[in-house]
Amino acid sequence: MLIVVSMVHVDEHNGKLEEWRVIPPGLGKGDAISPLSEQRAHLWSLVLEARHIPSFIEPGDGGWLLHVPAADLTVACNELRLFEKENRNWPPPLLPHRPLVENTLPTLSVLLLLATFYNLTRLDISLAGHTSVDWVELGNAHAGGILDGQWWRLVTALTLHADWLHLISNLTIGGIFILLLCRELGSGLAWSLLLGAGILGNLANAFFQLSSHRSVGASTAVFGAVGIFAAISVVRYPSPPQRRWLPPIAAALALLAILGTEGKNTDLGAHLFGFVFGVVLGAMAEKAEGRYGRPDRRLNALLSLLCGVVVASAWWWALLYGGR
Repeated sequence: MLIVVSMVHVDEHNGKLEEWRVIPPGLGKGDAISPLSEQRAHLWSLVLEARHIPSFIEPGDGGWLLHVPAADLTVACNELRLFEKENRNWPPPLLPHRPLVENTLPTLSVLLLLATFYNLTRLDISLAGHTSVDWVELGNAHAGGILDGQWWRLVTALTLHADWLHLISNLTIGGIFILLLCRELGSGLAWSLLLGAGILGNLANAFFQLSSHRSVGASTAVFGAVGIFAAISVVRYPSPPQRRWLPPIAAALALLAILGTEGKNTDLGAHLFGFVFGVVLGAMAEKAEGRYGRPDRRLNALLSLLCGVVVASAWWWALLYGGR
């Protein structure tokens, strides 16, 4: 039921008497009678001003009153109803806070293990029938070898680095993203997604490169981490999606500028595919986490163990069959 209050107001400019009406305070809520707050009254007044409808507010009994000329009452009410309808769910409710997982030490330990492995690859070691293991030759992402069935190269290439600069850049810049991702998702799930993005990135890259193409480096998985963060942001905070994409895309472009051409054994295509598959896997993981919740400690431990088994198995196959 629409209830209006009439009053006579003197126009300060021409001295004429003009009839004014009070806007019902319950517009957009079934026109129920309820007090209008001062903040709401000022907001409605700004809305009407944008539509070139004159108005003024004043305090009333238990609330504030918004007055408009009688001739503009219907139009003003329609404009305010439309405004309330379009902004009914704004601002959106805050999402429940998800506490970060405290796993900095285990994550740093894995990164340290990666640096230690780089040192081992520089030593003259004899293993599995190899008088002197050429780790880069056995484990690089050789496109022809991958397409010929040497699956282990998809994994082993992620653990190799061309030189110290290559290693340090991945551990410092990539380490920041990896630390944050492990705290956000849990170690097991985070490393599983990183490994998956790196493997799929190397596989897709092999299809688009010459058969002689070779590359090494964990930066494919690092770009996967950026893609995972992008997907988490978009899926978790779906509105407005355009703004959610800007920071991850900017981060990816910055990493491309820093890591994309850092050495002869790195590969821009692998970085790009790592980012793309990171987006895909991150979106799937965030959807699953929203439905089933974050993995518990037991599942995270199982996923971490699985990642270790995959990497160790890949290198075992590389040592057994890589030289044939």
